Order: sequence, then C-alpha cells, then structure tokens
Amino acid sequence: MSGFLKVDGIEVGYGDITAVRGASLEVRPGEIVALIGSNGAGKTTTLRAISGLLPVRRGRIEFEGERLTGLPPSKVVPRGIAHVPEGRQLFPSMTVLENLELGAGAGAGKAQRTESMEWVFQLFPRLRERQGQLAGTLSGGEQQMLAIGRGLMARPKLLMLDEPSLGLAPVMVRAIFDNLMEINRKGMAILLVEQNVLRALQLSHRGYVLENGQVVLEGPRETLLANGHIKQAYLGR
Repeated sequence: MSGFLKVDGIEVGYGDITAVRGASLEVRPGEIVALIGSNGAGKTTTLRAISGLLPVRRGRIEFEGERLTGLPPSKVVPRGIAHVPEGRQLFPSMTVLENLELGAGAGAGKAQRTESMEWVFQLFPRLRERQGQLAGTLSGGEQQMLAIGRGLMARPKLLMLDEPSLGLAPVMVRAIFDNLMEINRKGMAILLVEQNVLRALQLSHRGYVLENGQVVLEGPRETLLANGHIKQAYLGR
C-alpha cells in the first residue's frame, strides 16, 4: 500500500467483542472524508485504532507509506495524525492556554508552537479572549473549539474528529463546521465521524458507511447523498 492514510481490512474489538470487521478506507491528501453509521457501528473504534488507542487484531494501517499498526499514540501523533475524541477530553482544571500547549508536545507542534497558537486564536477568537480561563468553565461550544485547537497545535497532516457537533446548539454547530471548512482550505486532510449525516456529507468530498463494523457503502458526496438507503436510514427521507 502507498499514499496518505490507508486502512486495509482491519479487525478491532474489546475483549471477546469484535467491533470492526475487515474495514478498509482511505483518506487522500487535502480531502475531507466522512465516516458515518448508527451508534455502535464501529466508527469511534476505527478512529481509536488509527490513533493507536486500540490494538488491531488483523489488517494493516499505513500513513504516508509508514506502517502505523501496533504503534502507541505517542508514536502516531509525531507522524502527523491528531485525534479530537468524542466528549472533548480536556483537562478541566487547566486553563485554555495550558490545554493548547499540551497539544504542541512533540514533533512539528513543538517546533511551531508560536505560529500554531496564533493560527488557533485566529480560527477561534473566543479562545484568545478566554486563554486564562479554566477549561471546565467554558461553554460546550467553547470546549469543542478548544479540543479542535489542541489537536491543531500538533500541526497534523490529518485531523480526525469524533462527533464534533454532539450536544451543541445549532448556531455553534454551524460555526464549528465553518471552522472545519477553513482548516481544510489550508490543506489539512480531515477524517470526520459525525452524527449529523447530512452536514457531514455536505462538508466532505467522499464518505464511507459503517454498519455492524463493516464498510457497506462508499463513494463521493453526491453519490451518497442520492443513495436511497442513506436517505431512508440516515436522512429521514
């Protein structure tokens, strides 16, 4: 395998339970790819496997021609992949600035900390205003901005996001998706897991549909939006 991100036939699970069965996908440089499916389909598990948080039982994961399978997160991040997890997982008793600085701990992030911080503050002006505030006192939308900003501080080539709109008001959802579009315009590839299937596909160039741990559909945005199964199962049409 060669190219950018290649996930080839991976099997991943928790104990005796297999959550992902033979899933394959790819992300090309500079594109946004949506990974959609119902709760429990294996979307979060797939992201956790790519970032090294879960072991891969079978299959192979490569990034820019290098094998990631079996590497811990501390080795994956410096290679250019940042994972913004579901639930944000910030450090609530640390300030906004301290949380951001933690994202720049190694590799390109460490070398470009000052430039990265300014970019994050340009994308999310509220974070600049609240940089001395404890993360746990931010609103849900501000916490999501901080979680994304922390991921960007690593200067990734690929940003993976798990349910970035979860629990947010519609106005904040629009703002977050506008930010993701701007991030992508800068050339950063995005792998997006998102409950709002319509928004996810509208934002993305291509998508994959996971059901029961297996990829059952894939294709360009327009093809998936026009697909009868997706309309009925995920778009309520």
